[in-house]
Order: sequence, then structure tokens, then C-alpha cells
Amino acid sequence: MGRFKGTPDRNRQNEHRINGEIRVPTVRVIGPEGENFGVMSSRDAVFKAQQLGFDLVEISPQAIPPVCKILDYGKFRFQEAKRKAEAKKNQHIVEVKEMVFRPSTETHDYQIKLRKIKEFLDEGNKAKINLRFRGRETTHLEIGHAMIDRIIADTADVAKVDFRSGLEGRFLTLVLSPEKKSKKVDKAE
Repeated sequence: MGRFKGTPDRNRQNEHRINGEIRVPTVRVIGPEGENFGVMSSRDAVFKAQQLGFDLVEISPQAIPPVCKILDYGKFRFQEAKRKAEAKKNQHIVEVKEMVFRPSTETHDYQIKLRKIKEFLDEGNKAKINLRFRGRETTHLEIGHAMIDRIIADTADVAKVDFRSGLEGRFLTLVLSPEKKSKKVDKAE
């Protein structure tokens, strides 16, 4: 379906309004160097921006009167996209990794699972430890609590306890999260 000539051909719903798109009668104008030009009509502000060779961009539409800045819109969009990309690159999504133990878990298996838990925590993820009881093992909860205490003691240098539950169904649950100071030590080295 064709467009008629007056419709802009850009898809910019969430972006800033610029120049003729600003339909409010008066705006507060900030210059390209940060100087305050004061409150003026939007038509005069667009004219002033064109005289300086820049665009008038609505920065804060909720303010009364709306705040507009005279700047190079292409450069502004580029810097904004660069800032968003940098923020996205630096963010880390914390995952919860799960490890299942049994009250009868042998020493070697315990050590391997513990090493894996420490790897999860070093990556900045949380670790959820489920201690699963089968059949009549639930009558000896002290064995399960001892194993949970042992896990907490063995990971005390890299983790802190977020959540520790009692018996829920056939599981004892423990959630560990990485210590904050361990990341700072890594960055300092």
C-alpha cells in the first residue's frame, strides 16, 4: 500500500521528536554547548537551530514547558546507540544452576559436584543445591542437614547462603550466591 507524500518514511515511535514534529507552543531551549536560551516558541526554536546548522530535539517531553536541545541529531542517535550497546555488553544475566545431591553421595562424587558449584559461582551465577531423599531416608534428616552444613562450610570462601529450607516434599534446598568481594579481588589482579 502506498504512502502519501506528507508522511515521514521512518519508524521512530520510541525516539525523540525533532524539528517540525514538536507541536507544543512553547519550549525551554538548551544550546549546543549547554547554554540556556530560555523559553521560546517552538517555531522560533526550530528557526534558531536551523540558523546554527543543527536540529531541535525534544529531550524531556514531560517537563513544563518541554525541554529541547539544539544538537546534531545523527551524532546524538549514534552516541545513544553506542551507549546502549556498551550497557548491554557489560550486563551479566544471573542464572540459577542446579545440582542434586543424595544423603549417600560418596566423597569423590561430592568433590566433583562441589568443584562444579564453585565454577558456577565464579561465573557469577547462583547455585541451587537440592538434597533428594528416597524412601525411608527421610527418617534420617540429620544426615541431610550435615551434608548441607558441609556444603556451606566448603563454599564459604566463594559464596553466601541466600536461602535454606527445611524438608519440602523429599528435598532439602539450599541456594548460594557468589560473594561480592571475590569479583573485586579478580578485577584488582
